[in-house]
Amino acid sequence: MALLFSKSRKLICLKPKIGFLPSVYHHHTLTSPYLTTPFRILGLNHPHFASSRFESTKAQTQLNPMQSIDNDSQVLNFPGGKVKFTSHLNFIPETREERVHCYRVLDDDGYPITSNFAQIEKEVALKMYTDMVTLQTMDTIFYEAQRQGRISFYLTTLGEEAINIASAAALKMDDFIFPQYREPGVLLWRGFTIQEFANQLFGNKSDNGKGRQMPIHYGSNKHNYITVASTVATQLPHAVGAAYALKMDAKNACTIVYFGDGGSSTGDFHGALNFAAVLDAPVIFFCRNNGFAISTPVSDQFRSDGVVTKGQGYGIRSIRVDGNDALAVFTAVHEARKMAVNEHKPILVEALTYRAGHHSTSDDSTKYRPANEIEWWRTARNPVSRFKKWIEREGWLNSQVESELCSNIRKQVLQAIQVAEKTEKPPIKDVFTDVYDVSPANLQEQEIFIRETIKRHPQDYPTDVPL
Repeated sequence: MALLFSKSRKLICLKPKIGFLPSVYHHHTLTSPYLTTPFRILGLNHPHFASSRFESTKAQTQLNPMQSIDNDSQVLNFPGGKVKFTSHLNFIPETREERVHCYRVLDDDGYPITSNFAQIEKEVALKMYTDMVTLQTMDTIFYEAQRQGRISFYLTTLGEEAINIASAAALKMDDFIFPQYREPGVLLWRGFTIQEFANQLFGNKSDNGKGRQMPIHYGSNKHNYITVASTVATQLPHAVGAAYALKMDAKNACTIVYFGDGGSSTGDFHGALNFAAVLDAPVIFFCRNNGFAISTPVSDQFRSDGVVTKGQGYGIRSIRVDGNDALAVFTAVHEARKMAVNEHKPILVEALTYRAGHHSTSDDSTKYRPANEIEWWRTARNPVSRFKKWIEREGWLNSQVESELCSNIRKQVLQAIQVAEKTEKPPIKDVFTDVYDVSPANLQEQEIFIRETIKRHPQDYPTDVPL
């Protein structure tokens, strides 16, 4: 499948030059102190929806009245800006001649193909690698724990580690995270401990959600990480509203909302992009396009060139990036955040990647994807291996340090599982709290009913849940 995400589309070119698709066609060159060379940003500072927004819609001519009037010279002063008339019957084509290019920094062997990327210090790079390895180790062991029947459900991020960690590294702690369900690495980067992950999976009394959420539905107030919801794409309009609130409060922060290619097929996606553009909300829409919405390939979801082109339809700057290239993801999100915060503009980032694991423990992806394709992405395009090669060439990592790192992380995860398993479950009363200040009569009746039912049929209920 390589980088062909749609049967009828042309190959996507991987380019070292970073450029955001314009919200409207207008050209500027942007320089950044974090990039070694300037790069072109399309659509900056265009007077779209500007002072002419509420002017008369009367047709006007730009020619001298004494001159002959040609149809092509007339314009319509319409809300949103002036529109030129034409006598040519032209339909906008359904596709571009060439697919939108994909920004990358590292090739598949970890060699930089450009110097045009945000520079990362040694300490940050090593933390990025450590967290990616931690994420991989957690996925392996927690997945096995589910297969052993120790937890009820799990979902991995295999193949998408760079998206998780690199995007998180490019943000600030004051930024708010609206995840889908495949972004635990963002929470890991912010300081959520392995033990806290295990507590949530086992639903014990130390879990932030008090055992009331499915496994992998993490959330953390202190880390500005909004709790995961299974409903697809509902987090998008929430993120826009929160971003608008940050703007109204003059905060130096933005929101970022993660979703998959399947999420872009929902109404919430389109409503969120439209609201964000109209309100100039500082939000980053981050799409993980891994080619499948569970078992539905993108070729059965939409006919557009992926998700990146949808941004321009709503007047939003957009960029396509290699989701398996940590440096490219870091640079794109770093620049996107600056534009979102400094200019109060929404930005759309589409990361092309591949889910190297099953959708969840309830899925067998070999039923709809060839096994050799999965293995090729798992090995040849492994984002962790690619980033590792780069930091090794920088002289920041050696085999001995890596071996000790992997061994220590594995021990931490296994220890966390043992502790989480032995920790007491939340009491029954927690089922009925944290919604109302004073519990209404119907909830009080339900609590009495469940307690009486457990006493009558104790064999049907877990013994480790305190009454």
